[in-house]
Amino acid sequence: MVKRTSLEGASCPVARSLDAIGDWWSLLIVRDALEGVQRFSDFQRSLGLSKGILATRLRSLIEAGILEHVPSEDGGAHGRYVLTTKGRGLFHVIVALRQWGEQFSYEPHETISVALLDGATDRPVRPLELRSDDGRLLSVNDVKVVKRRKT
Repeated sequence: MVKRTSLEGASCPVARSLDAIGDWWSLLIVRDALEGVQRFSDFQRSLGLSKGILATRLRSLIEAGILEHVPSEDGGAHGRYVLTTKGRGLFHVIVALRQWGEQFSYEPHETISVALLDGATDRPVRPLELRSDDGRLLSVNDVKVVKRRKT
């Protein structure tokens, strides 16, 4: 198996983020954890991947500070995988991917089998928006990336 190149020291924040969560299994594990999955067997059942791949991805997410392994609440032998503050910070990333997929990954005749609803009202969640510090709605044409000089 070819080892991928680490982007940990890259100057781009997107590259550094992908270094921690850049493969689809890791993002799907985070998605499931955000939905309340905590046990190894439940991740495996949800995702349908091998024990070895799941164990490797969980270990990587722990090393990246996205998950932590904590003792079982019932005192059982198996622990739980719980999102850290850093892991919960991926909520908007997962929502953005979900909304992008809803918009661009389905044919008009297909029905989307899951929905993201406001827990208080059971109404659909509005699409995420990027806003300026004065509240204006921003599009890709309204922003720029400025590369800073290294000091």
